[in-house]
Amino acid sequence: MTTNYHYKILQAPTKITLTNAQTAGHADHWRILTDDMSQDVPEWLQQMITKATMPKGLNDNVTAQDSCLLLSEDQPCHINQVLAMKDGKPERFINAYPCVDGPYGLNCKIERMIVNDNTHDAVLRLRTADGSIIYAFDQLHTANRHLYQQGQSYFVNFSAWAHEISISEQDEVIMVEDAEAIRYHRAFNDIVAANNGQVPTDIQEQIAKWQPTTKEQMEPVEINLGHMCAYLFGDTLGQEDEAWCQGQVLGKQETMFNGTNVILFDVVILREQDSDPFVVRIAAPSNAQTKAIKVLNYIQANIWLQAAIYKENQNSSNTKIQIQTQPQAS
Repeated sequence: MTTNYHYKILQAPTKITLTNAQTAGHADHWRILTDDMSQDVPEWLQQMITKATMPKGLNDNVTAQDSCLLLSEDQPCHINQVLAMKDGKPERFINAYPCVDGPYGLNCKIERMIVNDNTHDAVLRLRTADGSIIYAFDQLHTANRHLYQQGQSYFVNFSAWAHEISISEQDEVIMVEDAEAIRYHRAFNDIVAANNGQVPTDIQEQIAKWQPTTKEQMEPVEINLGHMCAYLFGDTLGQEDEAWCQGQVLGKQETMFNGTNVILFDVVILREQDSDPFVVRIAAPSNAQTKAIKVLNYIQANIWLQAAIYKENQNSSNTKIQIQTQPQAS
């Protein structure tokens, strides 16, 4: 009797290692929430210990016996704290950073990890099913760092803290006057509308044959740049998670973070034909400017984009990961 064994080699995504000098740290992220980091942050870290949880991420076997332990809180806005462990007891503090719980996400593959092994800071380069590239800080790197696999598709929850957020400039418009560009724009819209909102497979051939039927169809097209969705990641290695975005607010609610009133905005920042929308829960301290932002407004923001990958959310029937397509009332 012959027994055949089939071995499957599991590879981790490509890893780029940063030194402490190359890592920006979290000072600017804490400044979103306090003007007195030296006083407030140590106090918050001490307070969270009494109510801390141990997030599992993809790891079912998280215990206090691990060499490093990730602590978190069961709150919409919370702190993640990383401790070095020895014999089941904390040996030293490694890192801490403020997090936002994001209920929306996309299926992505991890193309690359940019990691500081000393601080457990990691930025993931993610590719969505439609080919979009997203960079995000890995909230759960300590728990997940040995489990990611190259080529594996994960459902990734996205969230962010806003360094700045405001209503988009409504007078930012461009006028398209080129005749061929106008013809392409009108043809595309007419063809998709006639096809029940779907882009036909022969769209380019149909556009080539399309001809205007009225003089008005070839008049200049005005495009309002304040009414578009856009996402631009950072261009500095290890800081690509510091992004600029513009999008439409689909939902708005309030919460608290250690005594600070925080507003949570559900914002669609990428919305392409035949692709899942990229919706991010963005948190910002409550003030006159953020209170003025309404549901359905378009906003622009400088954000710190975060990602979290949980084992239980890899099941698409999980209600936590379903994208809301109907705006919530503010």
